[in-house]
Amino acid sequence: MADKNVYFFGNGKADGNSTMRQLLGGKGSNLAEMTNLGVPVPPGFTITTEVCKSYYDNNKQYPAGLQAEINENIKKMESAMGAKFSDKENPLLVSVRSGAAVSLPGMMDTVLNLGLNDVTVEGLAKKTGNERFAWDSYRRFIQMFSDVVMGVDSDQYEHAIDAMKKKRNVKLDTELSAADLKELVSEFKAIVQKSAGEMFPSDPIVQLQKSINAVFGSWNNDRAITYRKINDIRGLIGTAVNVQAMVFGNMGETSGTGVAFTRNPATGENLIYGEFLMNAQGEDVVAGVRTPETIDKLEKVMPAAYKQFMTLSDSLEKHFKEMQDMEFTIQEGKLYFLQTRTGKRTAAAALRIAVEMASEGLIDEKTAVLRIDANQLDQLLHPMFDPKAPRQVIAKGLNASPGAAVGKVVFSAEDAVHLKEMGEKTILVRVETSPEDIAGMDAAQGILTARGGATSHAAVVARGMGKCCVAGCSEINIDYKAKKFQAGSVTVKEHDFISLDGTSGEVMLGQVKTTTAELSGNFSLLMKWTDKYKRLKVRTNGDTPKDAETARKFGAEGIGLCRTEHMFFEGNRIEAVREMILADDKAGREKALAKLLPMQKGDFLAIFKAMEGYPVTIRLLDPPLHEFLPTKESDIEALSKDMGVSVDKLKKRVSALHEFNPMLGHRGCRLGITFPEIYDMQVKAIIQAAIEIKQSGKDIIPEIMIPLVGHVKELSILKENAIKIIDAEMAAAKVKLEYMIGTMIEVPRAAITADEIAKEAEFFSFGTNDLTQMTCGFSRDDSGSFLPEYVDKGIYERDPFQALDQTGVGEMMKIAIEKGRKVRPKIKLGICGEHGGEPSSVEFCHSIGLDYVSCSPFRVPIARLVAAQAVLKEQK
Repeated sequence: MADKNVYFFGNGKADGNSTMRQLLGGKGSNLAEMTNLGVPVPPGFTITTEVCKSYYDNNKQYPAGLQAEINENIKKMESAMGAKFSDKENPLLVSVRSGAAVSLPGMMDTVLNLGLNDVTVEGLAKKTGNERFAWDSYRRFIQMFSDVVMGVDSDQYEHAIDAMKKKRNVKLDTELSAADLKELVSEFKAIVQKSAGEMFPSDPIVQLQKSINAVFGSWNNDRAITYRKINDIRGLIGTAVNVQAMVFGNMGETSGTGVAFTRNPATGENLIYGEFLMNAQGEDVVAGVRTPETIDKLEKVMPAAYKQFMTLSDSLEKHFKEMQDMEFTIQEGKLYFLQTRTGKRTAAAALRIAVEMASEGLIDEKTAVLRIDANQLDQLLHPMFDPKAPRQVIAKGLNASPGAAVGKVVFSAEDAVHLKEMGEKTILVRVETSPEDIAGMDAAQGILTARGGATSHAAVVARGMGKCCVAGCSEINIDYKAKKFQAGSVTVKEHDFISLDGTSGEVMLGQVKTTTAELSGNFSLLMKWTDKYKRLKVRTNGDTPKDAETARKFGAEGIGLCRTEHMFFEGNRIEAVREMILADDKAGREKALAKLLPMQKGDFLAIFKAMEGYPVTIRLLDPPLHEFLPTKESDIEALSKDMGVSVDKLKKRVSALHEFNPMLGHRGCRLGITFPEIYDMQVKAIIQAAIEIKQSGKDIIPEIMIPLVGHVKELSILKENAIKIIDAEMAAAKVKLEYMIGTMIEVPRAAITADEIAKEAEFFSFGTNDLTQMTCGFSRDDSGSFLPEYVDKGIYERDPFQALDQTGVGEMMKIAIEKGRKVRPKIKLGICGEHGGEPSSVEFCHSIGLDYVSCSPFRVPIARLVAAQAVLKEQK
């Protein structure tokens, strides 16, 4: 525990600094750092994250002496501001905000204007000479406090405000008079009493205590938990609470508030990007209730404040050596910074910012590589709209977060989640989003809002998620009750398809065709840097020449898994496969397999050519034979007619091949043992293709993988068969060829007896999909019914089919590596399950000394990046 629970900042000096992020949270540590740098920051204090942990560990009881520390720091704040808490003549008002070590934008609670009551509001009016401002601040405080602290539905207040504006025949909140706002305060208090069953608290000390409770309580609200889960944020002990003197942007036309980024968070362009509102408080900007002005227009409105802001924002970026997200307030012409933090950004922006900061000398290459979130990189590699495709644009809003999104329209977060569970893609359409919508925003392909700007909740959260977002689209009129929206003369109903272009801000009717994204020069440069530092090779899982070509474009250094069974479904070859399965004897099977041989050879030849001499690991037939036969009555009858085989014979064969648990049955090497002619054909096709490549003057070293080996004798029998075929083919062609024969480690017994298997195998490739199934005892196809609950309850940190179970399956891998290398020190070791492209799993593979990882083509750059980051983290 820290030696104190509360840390002060103010008057150019702070108790903390930016290195104390875990204790003071991101907001608190940066407020302290800014204060020490001389940036104009309103004074305040931070209650540590350790207090939050203690609060939850001790049945919501605070550490002894906390209130005394708070009282002492209130006095320091009063001294710094020249005002007093609870004073009826010169009241000090404060904000209460959360701030964890990792930014959770909008996920936890905030209270502004705390300290107002019927007495202090009069003092504030007298002190400022602005009665309207005082009562506006009071009504805002009641609305926010009762929502956050007392659980009163905030919509009731909005209805009251709308009714008052209608009554006074005005459109904007700012057009309401002091008398109107005074009347609203009375109405708001009545709403509190009716909804909460108690009066609104008037004692500022009680208000502060309750607000601190609420902020700590919000650490475990649904939206904060969901956000941490979606973003895989772990290991935090809680949030800090920041209590800070209020400065006011709603004191008239010489006051304002805004949010800005030192670089464009959507594109990464090195230009200030942000918005502001005059005569407003910060919540007005981010909530999207009023449409703000772009930050460049501040230069005309308040040139001195704009010049100071630009100078300070530039110095903050240079100090933190990172793009900053800043909140500021101008009170009667004086500029204050309320927050700075590392700005959330799209993948394209992250890439550009990292590369350009390195070229500017602000950071080095290694830091640039470490800056990129590997999961976010995925956003750059997927389709965008085809520029040639026809599109019917029905509306246009702000291009808040780039990308292409196509889906069915839904109007609630719950519907987005529900449809995703059914395998549907959706676009979440809202007037404006709020933190409660977080799960639906995650489930949707994109977000469309009628209100809000480029720094609204929808925009900021969407960019952080890498979701396409069009915000502030005032051209659409949403009717939640009827579940439709109007865009000009076009009516779009629930579950109609729309397409969003987050780069242009366009909303289009229907499903617009997408195309593969073009990768920028920054991407190529970053990948060159990753290859400079990584040790792990990165291969791809690919079954076709197209897969191989795509993966090569992304920098794959070979194929780590070519699944030959996928080729059996190509064109009319399934007929030959079925003929082989239905044959009565070996001669019949060999006759059918002879038809497949040239087809398989052609497949391997095309893949070898696409891989340009890089290694290619080809897995011999793995799935059970029943997967190639129909099971429906109508399909069996159709096949009977096509093949000239009786329905009765077909049914008997299907029945004979039926297995209660086929994934643990007659598949993999077991097929090769019982039907050796199948593997003989495949080995022959592989070697004939490799010989042809060799004869063309190019090199290829085919790696033949025998799947599902659990006992060394399985491998030794099949290896001997393969060598006979290979020797015969090389002798016939008079070509000497290098090749390797190895196995996939996917059966626990193979891992445990890896020392025996390594005597025969020249390489191990860990098939972690099946190894996870068999080690954990989970069926990959059925575990979806309970694994999410296991993750929720913390039994597994993440779904073990998505992120490698390092303490279970990972330990099995370590055993196999140690035993294998003891017998064959130079054995080649890789992983070919889809875990090979998942960042935490790739880092684990680096740490246990694998030679390569293999993953789907689009995840190759992710694996390359993580492989480099793993080396750089070790160096640090």
